[in-house]
Amino acid sequence: RATTLQLTVGLSDEDQCVQSMPDASPTKWHLAHTTWFFETVVLLPNLPDYVAFDAHYAYLFNSYYEVLGPRHPRPQRGLLSRPSLQEIHAYRRHVELAMVSALRAWASEAASSLVIDSCAHLHSILGLVELGLHHEQQHQELLLTDILHLFSCNPLLPAYRTGTAPKLPSPSSEGAHWLPLPGGVMDFGHPEGAKPARTFAFDNETPRHPRLLAPYQLASRLVTCGEYLQFVLDGGYTNPEWWLSEGWATVQSQGWTAPTYWLAPGDPRRPSEHWQVFGLEGVQRLDPEQPVAHISFFEAAAYADWAGARLPTEFEWEAASSTSGMTHMMGPVWQWTRSSYEPYPGFRPHSGAVREYNGKFMVGQQVLRGSSVATPEGHSRTSYRNFFPPAARWQFAGLRLAKD
Repeated sequence: RATTLQLTVGLSDEDQCVQSMPDASPTKWHLAHTTWFFETVVLLPNLPDYVAFDAHYAYLFNSYYEVLGPRHPRPQRGLLSRPSLQEIHAYRRHVELAMVSALRAWASEAASSLVIDSCAHLHSILGLVELGLHHEQQHQELLLTDILHLFSCNPLLPAYRTGTAPKLPSPSSEGAHWLPLPGGVMDFGHPEGAKPARTFAFDNETPRHPRLLAPYQLASRLVTCGEYLQFVLDGGYTNPEWWLSEGWATVQSQGWTAPTYWLAPGDPRRPSEHWQVFGLEGVQRLDPEQPVAHISFFEAAAYADWAGARLPTEFEWEAASSTSGMTHMMGPVWQWTRSSYEPYPGFRPHSGAVREYNGKFMVGQQVLRGSSVATPEGHSRTSYRNFFPPAARWQFAGLRLAKD
């Protein structure tokens, strides 16, 4: 909770109210929604004496939970100039105090209870608390990607933070290696109940199940900006040969000519003789040896075809994640896969309101694996299944190549 607020330091009240597109949310809304979750899902159903901070917030800050009632339209979150940012901070403090008090009471009850049903109920409540904390960490990443998109729409191209973007060990110093992987029947998904102590996983990471993989090859590193620039200069965005039909239609309708935050030489917003990239640290010269980021699935698939390769499936990625010689499986950018976001065999969503957390989105989306520079610690695990529509490119998303 403190980390979420720390991410807003340096942002003005105006920065935190504006919504740059329907897929992004204002910072202020993220602060309120991650508080609404604890109040609505944990406190109100389980504390008979708890009084909501403001009854209107149930409508304003519900995201997509149909079972919890109507909600303010997502594309209009940027119109919520009221409540003020100060009121949202007061809302967070109110709910935090109530949560701390409730957790102490529940801990005391658990310590003294000998009733199995009571212990099971407390276990269920604490599961919701744990989910709420991981949910807030997801919004920490969204807060960063959304504020970056907002600042990219400002002609001043302001920096979110000072300094220079962190440099990764050069992935292109030795060139990419194709690492052969044998395939076979392997288990995939989060190892529920594994030792040591149980670790958290979202419901879409389960159940663990076997799959058969054919032998394949995976690139030892991510595709770099320099390599992707060659695709751009080779007419990648003007040649339909490399694109999926829907991807090519999107390129034409949206006027894409390069990754979303790239500035071509002579761009009037920041004139330069060189290619530049806009990021959290502002505008910086494109570094050809850093991983390409902020591309859509359509762009990743087109580049892979142009390069004579393909994208890996999410299962090929997971199977290779611990292979010696692989670099940057975690950290720099999420990695698009060729896998549609679908339920694992035997998948069962959580019960209650959080039944809608993941399962309802299992159509029309692509899976990304790994993590990014914006991902909170603890969310970088090999079973984590991120997912976005194929045209989404405001996230820190790149690619790794595969071959049969």
